[in-house]
Amino acid sequence: MIRLSGRFRSALIIGLQGIRARKTRTLLSMISLFLGVLAVVVVQTGASVAERAMLADVELTEGIDGTTVLEMNPTPEAAKIVVDTLKSSTGATALVSVTATIGEPGVTAINPGGSPFGENWGGGEICNPDGTCTAAAPPGQAIDLQLSAMTSDVREFRPFRHRSGAWLDFTTMPAMAPRLVLNEEAAKGFAEHRVPAELHIPGATSNITPQFIGVVDDGNNAPTAYTRLDELNNWLSAEGVVDPNGGNGVQVMLAPGNPVAQVLTAKLRGIGVDSYARTINSRRDMRDELKLFRLIFLAMAGLVLLIGVAGILNVGLATVGERVEEFALRRAVGTPRSLLAGIVLAETLLTGLLTAAAAIGLSAAGLKALSALFGDQQPFLRDVQFPWEAGVAGIIAGLIAGILGGFVPALRAAGIPIATVMRA
Repeated sequence: MIRLSGRFRSALIIGLQGIRARKTRTLLSMISLFLGVLAVVVVQTGASVAERAMLADVELTEGIDGTTVLEMNPTPEAAKIVVDTLKSSTGATALVSVTATIGEPGVTAINPGGSPFGENWGGGEICNPDGTCTAAAPPGQAIDLQLSAMTSDVREFRPFRHRSGAWLDFTTMPAMAPRLVLNEEAAKGFAEHRVPAELHIPGATSNITPQFIGVVDDGNNAPTAYTRLDELNNWLSAEGVVDPNGGNGVQVMLAPGNPVAQVLTAKLRGIGVDSYARTINSRRDMRDELKLFRLIFLAMAGLVLLIGVAGILNVGLATVGERVEEFALRRAVGTPRSLLAGIVLAETLLTGLLTAAAAIGLSAAGLKALSALFGDQQPFLRDVQFPWEAGVAGIIAGLIAGILGGFVPALRAAGIPIATVMRA
């Protein structure tokens, strides 16, 4: 058990008695200091929530920190090797992306090239790889989108936010009519435009009738749909999905340390296909940006805290002026100067700690209220916990304010001469 020294314990006890005896002055000191300490706590809390929000958005589009992403040239041979290797593997999924059209065949889509609705990425001509261009088809009721076919559930690496309907079930037999889960941009397009349920994929033997089963938020502003690769394989093979000239892609996402990455790299190198592996480190990439954000707002909070320190300093000096006779009498009966200074400093330190406790309590309650009110609309606020860093910062700010605000009054109290009691 930690035991306090006699002088420290005496200063603490007398300081508590002083706070109880002068409740109004203590309240005034806390009010002058409260906004400064609250600003420090709010800045730390806001930085933690901002980091959580930024990471949540990045995880949707890129993936969870630590995930290994293997990218390669989109060749049919590479796609076949990837699918065959991952059939018996866990902790890994492959996404084969292809540009698809849903709606009337042989027309120009409402959003040419899969552009977001309201924008237009397409042109007036269709150009072939050999450089020849032909006039675009007449406009019609069709929607272009990016179709991502998965070998297994990608949400292990990219935690999509559920919006409506259901997600793909990889435990059932593949359906002949591919089930599609739309992102919010694609769902908006299908809600605004009535198009025939006819899915056209380059290389497929015939057009397909898809099933729309759900909507997710994937952080992508371009229309995208997700489906099972084995359901797409009922109409064309995995290697048939990939067109090296069509801008399609093959991407493999693996859990940290998964040995499948080395196996795939070796197999791809054997057929002359280059692959590139990278590890997602979003937190590290955003560290400098978050640090700058935190420092700027901490500097502003520090200015507010200094104003509070000036307030507690004024109150402390006024209190010492009123207690001159008391301190002189204590000196006359043998109280050391260090103990007198400790009494004043203990009062300001306790005031700073009480203020910090109030600021931390209010911040924690406010964050909990924000989570309850807006958690459904803003996923990064859902079940958010009050960060311990903010609590520690609040306590440190309260202690620093107590020391700065009580140092000068403590020196003045220690310098009161014994003779003052005689004049009194």
